[in-house]
Order: sequence, then C-alpha cells, then structure tokens
Amino acid sequence: MIGLLALATLRARKAAFAGSFLALLCAATLVGACGVLLETGLRGGIPTERYAGTPVMVAADQSLHWTKHKKDKAKVKSKPLTERAWLPESVAGRLRSVPGAAAIVAEVTFPATVVERAGKAPSWGHAWDSARLTPYTLREGRPPTAPGEVVLDQGRVGEEVTIQATDAPARYRVVGVTRERLPSQTSVFFSAGEARRLARHDGQVTALGVLARPGVDTGGLARAVTAAVNGTGAKVHAGSARGPLEFRDADQARVMLISMGGALGGTSLLVAVLVVVGTFSLSIRQRQRELAVLRAVAATPRQVRAMIGREALAVGVLAAVPGAALGGPVVASWLRSRFVELGALPDTLALARSPFPVAAAVAVAATTAAAWIAARVSSRRTLRIRPTEALSDAATEPPGTGRVRAFAGLVALAAHVVLLVVLSGLDTEAAASPVTFLTVVVAAVAVALLGPWLTRATTAVLAVPLRLSRGPGFLAAANTRAAAGRLATVVTPMALAVAMTGTILFVQTTMGHAAQRQAEAGTTAGYALAGIAGVPDQAADDARRTPGVTAVTRIVHTTLRVGQDKYPAQGITPAGASATLDLDVRDGSLDRLTDGAVALSTTAAGHRNARIGDRIALTLGDGAKVTSRLVAVYERGLGFGDVTLPFDLVAAHVDRPLADTVLIKADPAAHTALAGLARTYPGLRVLDGDGIRAAQRDRQATTAQVNYLAMGLIIAFTAISLVNALAMATGDRLRELAALRLAGVTRRQVLRMLRWETLVLVLAGATTGTAIASATLTAFATGMTGTPSPYAPPLAYAGLVATVTALALAATALPARILLRTKPAEAIRARE
Repeated sequence: MIGLLALATLRARKAAFAGSFLALLCAATLVGACGVLLETGLRGGIPTERYAGTPVMVAADQSLHWTKHKKDKAKVKSKPLTERAWLPESVAGRLRSVPGAAAIVAEVTFPATVVERAGKAPSWGHAWDSARLTPYTLREGRPPTAPGEVVLDQGRVGEEVTIQATDAPARYRVVGVTRERLPSQTSVFFSAGEARRLARHDGQVTALGVLARPGVDTGGLARAVTAAVNGTGAKVHAGSARGPLEFRDADQARVMLISMGGALGGTSLLVAVLVVVGTFSLSIRQRQRELAVLRAVAATPRQVRAMIGREALAVGVLAAVPGAALGGPVVASWLRSRFVELGALPDTLALARSPFPVAAAVAVAATTAAAWIAARVSSRRTLRIRPTEALSDAATEPPGTGRVRAFAGLVALAAHVVLLVVLSGLDTEAAASPVTFLTVVVAAVAVALLGPWLTRATTAVLAVPLRLSRGPGFLAAANTRAAAGRLATVVTPMALAVAMTGTILFVQTTMGHAAQRQAEAGTTAGYALAGIAGVPDQAADDARRTPGVTAVTRIVHTTLRVGQDKYPAQGITPAGASATLDLDVRDGSLDRLTDGAVALSTTAAGHRNARIGDRIALTLGDGAKVTSRLVAVYERGLGFGDVTLPFDLVAAHVDRPLADTVLIKADPAAHTALAGLARTYPGLRVLDGDGIRAAQRDRQATTAQVNYLAMGLIIAFTAISLVNALAMATGDRLRELAALRLAGVTRRQVLRMLRWETLVLVLAGATTGTAIASATLTAFATGMTGTPSPYAPPLAYAGLVATVTALALAATALPARILLRTKPAEAIRARE
C-alpha cells in the first residue's frame, strides 16, 4: 500500500521531483566517472607493440618494495619506479639452457629523435639485432652495420637525417626502411655497437626476449624462464604483462589514476551527499502541507517516513542508472582524452571497460543510499511534531530550528576548525590536498546545519538598504526576513559553489605562484639553453668556452625517494652553480655538493630530522640505492625540487640523461655568440631572462591545468546544484507571486523584487563561501608555502563571483517568467 502511494505521488508531482532527479543524476554521473578512473587504475589495459612477437620478456624489477610493519602484521608495499631499471646482460647466460627457448634476444632502449620529424609520439632507439622482438622486417634497403647508418620506420633509403640521442646531434644515413610502423611510438634502429654506445649502460640491457621453439606452450616457457632467473632479481613478463613493461609511463599512470580516482571520487561523494540532502530538504519543505494532511488523516510517522523513503529510492534508482551509464563511457572517456592532450596520461593506457563496471554499481548504490538518507533526514521535523503543528508549519515559516540540528552544526564547525589546524601543519601536496577539500565540505555541512541562523543574520544586515527603498526593494527585504528557513536551502549550495570552486582554483594559483616566485628569485642566470630532446654535454662545454660566459650549470630532473617519501629532485653541476642558482641555503653550502653529497630542502630535511653531516639513504629513480652526506639545507624546494644531487649521479640513473636545461651566467655581449652556438646544434635554442621565466610559467600552467581538469567535475556539479536549488525554490512560489499580483504588484515589479532577493542571497552565499575558502586557503598556504598568504588573482575571483551571480539570476528569472504567465486567480485556485 505504501509503495503504491509512493508511486502515485511520483506520478502526480513529476515537477516537484524533477529537481531531486537532476541532483541525483549529476551525482551518479560524477561518482560513475570517478569510479571508471579508479577501475582503470586498477586494471586498465596496456597494449603490447614493441614486444608483440616475443612470448616471454625478462627485465629488471621495475617496482620498489618495502615492508610496512603495523602492530604484529607485516605488509609489503610496492610502487613503480619513475625511471627504467636495467638488467645485467649476464642473465642471458641462464636463459640459453631453458627448455623450449629458441633464441635469447637482448634489447636496449634509449631516447633517439629524428630532429627533422620530431613530433608528440615518443621516439626510441634500438639495435637492429632486436628488431625480431616485434618483429620488424625491411620493406627496402639493408640492416645498419656501420656507426653512421640507421633503419627508420618511415622515410626513404639514401637520405641523411639528424638524430638527437644521448649525445650531440649527429648525421646518419638511412640504409633501410621497415614495413611495420607502431601506432604509439617511433623506432630508430642503429648498428649493435652504436646502439650500445648511445644506451650508456655497459654490461646492461633494457630487457631480454625469449623466443619459443615451434609448438612450445607460452605458459610452460614462462614458468621455466622464471625458475631459471630465480635469485637474480629479474622479473618475467608474458601475455598481457608485456604491455606494462614496454609502456612504463602507462603503468605509472595507473597508480596516479588510483590515487586521483579515489580522492576525486571520495570528495565527489561527500559533495554529492551534501547537495542531495539540500535538494531533498527543499523538496520536503515544499511538500509540508501535503505531508501534514497525511498526518491529519491518521497516517503514522512511520508510514509517512516509509513512503518518503520509497519515493527517494525510486527517484534514486531512476537517476542513478542513466547517471552511472553517462559517467562511465561518456564523461570518463572525455576526461581521459583531455588528460592525454595535456600529457598527464599516455595514450597507451585504455579505459577499463566491462559489461557491468564496478563504477556503475558504486554510483547506483551510493546515489540511491544518499537519496534515501537525505529524504529521511529532511522529513524528520515534519514527522516529529503533531499533525496540527505540521499544518501550521506548512502555512508559515517555522519559528525556530531544533537543538539537535544546532548541536550538530556546532560540532561540524568545530571539526572545520580542527581540520584547519591540521591543514596548516601539512607541507606535502599528497597529504594536504585531500584534507583541503574535506575541510571545505565539513564547513559546508556546518553552513547547511546552521543555515537558518546564518541566513537570518546575513540577510538582516544586507536587507537594511532595501528596507529604506520603496516598492520591489522593500518587498525583497521583507521576504528575506520572513523566509530565512527556505532561503537557507539556497544559500548553502551557493556558499558551497563559491567555497569549493574558489578553493580548487586558488590552491593551484597559490602553489604555482609560490613555486614561480621561488624559481624566479633563485634563477640568477641571464641565459639558458633548451632543446627538443635535451641539451648535449658538448653544447654545455662549448657554451663554457664562449667569451663573456662566466658560469654554466647543467640541470637534469628526476623523482626519487628519501626513505619511503617521494620527492622531486634535480641534478646540477656544482662548479659555478652559485653564480646561476640561489636556492636560499639556510645551512651548509652547495660548494660542497661533490660526489657522495646531497642537499635537501627544509621540508625534506624536516621530515627526516636531518642535520648537516648526516648520512641520507636515497633510492634513485631507477631503484639504485645510494647513501649521501647532507651538505646543505635550502629553502626554495617548491621552485627547484626538494633534493639536489650532483649532475653525473642523477644523469646515470634516468631514462633521458641529457640536461633538461643549461643555465648560463654571461655578459650581455655574449648573447650573439650563444645564439650562433645554438644554431650549430639542431633543435637547440637560447632563452634570455624573459624566456626562462616564460618556460617556468608554462611548466606551472600545465600542472595547474591537469588539476583543474581533475576537479572540474566537482565545480560543474556545484554549479548545477546551485541552479537546481534556485529553480526549485522559485518554482514553488506560484501562490505567493499570484497573491502579490492580486494585491496590485505589477509583473515587472515582481521580477525586480526577485532580482533584489537573488542579489541579497548571492551576497550572503558569496560572503560565506569566500570566508570558507579564505580560511582553508590560508591554512593550506601556511603549511605548503610557509606563509599564511594564499594567492588569488583579483580578476579570477571577480569572474567567479560574476559567474555565480549570473547563474543565480538566470535560475531565478526563467522559472519566475514561466510562473507569471499563469493568471493570478487561476494560480490561487490551482494551489488550493
């Protein structure tokens, strides 16, 4: 019976449930998209291209492992290495006696770019001996045998090309062109000797391919190979496991997606629950008269509560199923394509697709549960009081708000303050980011619970100028004073929209501005060399010999671990570095940054409680472990990375050993000579001071764009929730607006009144949201930058407020114009 009544109510009040349906649809879409990203991180497919013709590959372990002890339990944790780990070539001797192995093929892989054809796809060099791993075959020409010969996957035999590998750019003659061309990478094949020289890893290989004899089972061969390499530290890759070995960046991106999908999904779910509760609260408030009548005709609170719960479940399922379907294949696919464009995600990592994705199930369950909880919570007051009081509440604004709600609001406010204190002590982005957005959500919960008091206070102050006016302004002031409870359900999503959007935007500007300021203040060089594939050592040496040049510093970047903590790092040539770099050293000296030495930022040193002279255990990007003596502690870690090492040490353990940048201190007269030097190295260019700063800004902008895109769904959802709440609130005022019309207020005056009301609400919501965002950003800046001064560009903030205002005015004006088309008398009769 109750179920039938719930269905009948849904059919009779489609418009009333439209707002709840839209909120739930958006929530399901948001959670579904995040779930697909998370699922992709867990089991996203990575294709095999380069190793497609080889059933079993053997390589060094590409993950770092450590044991984490908790109470009496020990758990092994693993993270992918940021650089490639190389395998001793001697392992090949163990494989030659494996039963079923036809041949063992050594593979070396290193960066090699044909300068004339440089594009976005990665380009790698190999020895022609390893072409059979794919296999590659010649369409024309012959294999390379001399150091100056290459085979390309596109081009023509006999032409000469310039190739930038791990040495100075050199001219090579194309002696062969392959039939095959891989979709995700460019291959350049050298003679065996030249490839080994350019790989720079004597006695080591990227991988070993094990070719099978005819009829040999791949699974059996893999097991035999695993037994043969046991104890060497090598790992065996067969079947789908070859893809992650080949495309290590895609394998690393899966870890990033797990982290991003989980954090984004958790934040999205919290925001979604908050928005859905607010939407249902407004919907229940609009139905108070109907619910009061049910109570008056002997319906028990339990029966009405069950009816509301089943209505919510029905709306939740109706919205969740298409929302989850939309979030998975559509929104998640769009996000992936944008991440690929920005370079944050390799094109080789495909979205996880299955007939019944976990993401859809999570979205449906979470959204439906949120709808049920929201409906039960929102109807609590109406069902708790007597039927006659419920009818009275339905006719007038309730005089007060319950003590339980007030207590819960104060608890949420206290939790917000505690989170601010915690946030101000976090100095790593991985730790601070989730706490930052949780802080905003908890503050929004406090605003939602304390909304009536907050709205009464703010609207009482903001309505003072309106009460001094005549006509629409006076009516707007009276309405905002009399309907604080109703308006609170609108102020909350408005405050959430401003707070969440402002935090997302200005966390990035705060970090970017601080990093940019440190980088600009710390770069004292007047010029820099940069290239499409790095700067060759010879170019740096030639620059050092150029008249007027007083110092040259090569810089290469990587990511490494100090203990279990991950940090961005740089390798620099220490000789003359004090003339080109100022890292703001607080203790020690960079002049002592020789072999076996390391410098740490104040953040990294603080985490380790390290002092000058201490021995610091480091795990480099390729997994190599070194212990270095701490010789300097510097302040500008945001701009230059938290770890600084000698250049040669870092270059020997990264995939791209050339310098990313070469900083040059020189007289202005040397610029012409440096420009001439750059022209002798294809792809090289000279940057002046403005160019150096522009390049630094571009790097910061790319990082910010990735984060904006990741959090853009939440921004869109809060904007939709704002529009939805205002449209629902305005659409329920048919009787009120009709009464005003019958009292002689013109249609134009009604619209002006509504505009004034909306502006008061925008001011209240924007002020509250700004206060939340400001407190959160101040705490974030204190921990991350060391100063309680977040950076919010005035134009960006003005644009945010202007956008919220425009959305609010549009969401109010459009429903109001539709309502005003109905004749006042008909409107009064229709609501009797």
